[in-house]
Amino acid sequence: MNAAQKMPILLRAAYLAMHRSTNSHLARSGVTADQFVLLCVLAKGSALMQQDLARRSSSDPNTIRPMLEILEGRGLVTRQWHPTDGRARTAKLTTKGLKTWKKLNAASEPVRERLLAAFRPAETPTVLDILGRIAEAMELPISHGTGPRRAAPDKIKTRRRKPARRKR
Repeated sequence: MNAAQKMPILLRAAYLAMHRSTNSHLARSGVTADQFVLLCVLAKGSALMQQDLARRSSSDPNTIRPMLEILEGRGLVTRQWHPTDGRARTAKLTTKGLKTWKKLNAASEPVRERLLAAFRPAETPTVLDILGRIAEAMELPISHGTGPRRAAPDKIKTRRRKPARRKR
């Protein structure tokens, strides 16, 4: 197996091991690793539009809404309609959500310590840089035969298909 074949498999194995370990540490709380990521992003402060939350948490926008509904049902998050964009909603941690995040953050500290222990301290900035570059390189779809597209996501125009005409 060459490097191009090994890399995706090893990245997936690393991610799943970290994900399972985080789920294990959070199991008693009833919050999943994916929900915890949302709490972490929201714990940084102000309300975020759901699309921004999806981007910052590296999640699919279609999975954000159901997770937010669960967190909202537990009183950890509030969602409101965006004041200027009637189609968008914002999400924000409640006081209970912030307290819960602090507890969960402490409970999951051993996962992060184990993760960092896999590297020498001097390697950590390099690993973080490499992971960031991988995420950036893989963010956009690959154009057939030309490698990754480099345009920013907000600069890519999508073409809408015209509806097919009905035969009368």
